Amino acid sequence: MDRQPLQVKVVCADAEVWTGESINIIVRTTEGDIGLLPGHEAFLAALAPCAAQIITPDGARKVIACDGGFVALDNDGHVSIITQYATDVEDISVEQAHRDLEELRKKINADERPEDDSLVMQDLTHRLHLAQAQLAAARVAGAKKA
Repeated sequence: MDRQPLQVKVVCADAEVWTGESINIIVRTTEGDIGLLPGHEAFLAALAPCAAQIITPDGARKVIACDGGFVALDNDGHVSIITQYATDVEDISVEQAHRDLEELRKKINADERPEDDSLVMQDLTHRLHLAQAQLAAARVAGAKKA
C-alpha cells in the first residue's frame, strides 16, 4: 500500500524556509536522531541544533541547518519544523561558520566576565549552536562552499 508523501513546512522566526513533499525526514531531537516516514504516528519533539534532512519524492535531499526548536507530525501527514533560525545548506559559508565557532568558543571560555553575564552567555551559547548546526548541515550535504 503506497502512502501519500508527508507535507512539510520548515519555518523560522522571520520566514518560511522550505515547503514541499517528503518521503523521509531525518532530524536530531533532544533524545536522539529520528526518521519520519509517511504513515508514522503523530509525533512532537524538541529539536537539538541539527542538520534537518528532507528527502523529496524524486529522491533529492534538502539539508537545512536548524538551531533547535520543535518538530511536529500530525495524523494527516503534515510536518512542521519550527525553529528560531534555519538556513538552507546552499546559503551557508563554511569558512564563516568555522570562524564564528572559534570566536564564540574563545568568548565562552574567556576568564574575564561581568558578574551577571547569564544573558550574555545565553546569547553566545545560542550563536555557538547556530554555527555548529551550519557546519553539521555542510557535512551532511558534502558542501565545499566557502
